Amino acid sequence: MKTDFEEMSFYSFENCANSVIKPCNIEIRNAGIDKGIGIFACKDFEEDDVIFEEEPIVAAQFYWNEKYGYLSCHHCLRPLETTDENIKRLTNNENIVLPYPNLCPTDKTQHVYCDCGVGFCSASCKELSWEQYHKCLCLLRNPSVNKLLLAWSGFHYPPETCSIMIVLKMIAIIELSQNYDEAVSTFLQFQHNYVNEDENMLLKFLGTEYADNFRKIHSLLHEVLPCKFVKEFVTEDGLRKLFALIGRNGQGIGTSVYSEWVKKVEKLDLNTEERNKVDLFINTTYDAMNEHVGIFLNCEGSGLYRMQKSINHSCNPNATVAFPYSNSTLSLIASRHIAAGEEICISYLDTCNLDRSRHSRRTILRNHYLFDCQCEKCTEQEGDPDVTSEEESCGDDCVSEDEAMES
Repeated sequence: MKTDFEEMSFYSFENCANSVIKPCNIEIRNAGIDKGIGIFACKDFEEDDVIFEEEPIVAAQFYWNEKYGYLSCHHCLRPLETTDENIKRLTNNENIVLPYPNLCPTDKTQHVYCDCGVGFCSASCKELSWEQYHKCLCLLRNPSVNKLLLAWSGFHYPPETCSIMIVLKMIAIIELSQNYDEAVSTFLQFQHNYVNEDENMLLKFLGTEYADNFRKIHSLLHEVLPCKFVKEFVTEDGLRKLFALIGRNGQGIGTSVYSEWVKKVEKLDLNTEERNKVDLFINTTYDAMNEHVGIFLNCEGSGLYRMQKSINHSCNPNATVAFPYSNSTLSLIASRHIAAGEEICISYLDTCNLDRSRHSRRTILRNHYLFDCQCEKCTEQEGDPDVTSEEESCGDDCVSEDEAMES
């Protein structure tokens, strides 16, 4: 049964687009011909200062992450497991006993579910989801969504970098908005025009058989969302641009109920014996998780953020992105002193790849983000040999350049 868009009410996109929730002393302006727009400090920031916080315009959990039991709120990605449930699943040990269970941040009494089975951490998240996109994508009203999700799962495997659900949510948000032009304009702010960008992103998301896979996704998309207003986004060219938009601007999101519990435990006023005991439990549990699930500890997804999209990369960043509330609310944190007037930059690379050679870093950035890094660190290392640093390693967590482009 296809969703009847004629019977649907519409919502104000303004509630979705106004994403910044913490006042910020920054300026968004031109950062130069090579960079385009950038974010600059309007005051001094010290290490660990919160520069700004914002909620995503749209976010979605990765398909396989959800299917492997990483349960999170369908709207904000807050974990739905208790800490006890989480550590037993991730260690594969039902006998593990969690100390200080009263510090678990999960309140299951607040959880609510749609009749289609989708879970939310609160009634407010369920209401926002329904108003913005879920009335289009509810499996009871639109069971064809499952066909598209299953098709996607057949060629986009872990480690995941995107979810077809974020594409569906974007289209549904525009379709249901009271102000169509404003909704379209908000998403088009993320768009860049680069030669071969669209094809590169299709290869990244849909695998080596991306042409056939893309046709399958495009065909199913028309079945899932018989759009009344956003027809230009569900053409082949429009869908390519959506994938490219997400590929270049999507911010990875990771949430963990165990890490939230650890933060609370670390704030306890404990004597030396109690502190040593709980520290041993924390470290032993992390070791057991690593043996059973490796690096896959979090509920994972991606989102589009109005402010974050303007932050440029540096191989010597002065800020980091964090998710301190264990949901999709993003915090930009100063990692060192930032002077007023200085550009605020993050690293698009993980810590391991930041330690690689200039050539390796620039290769990853060029292939994944389609730019040649001209940051201070790369400029200082300009005379270094242009060789791939295959021998560089920072342990088991270090990934190759090809692997990095998949993460």
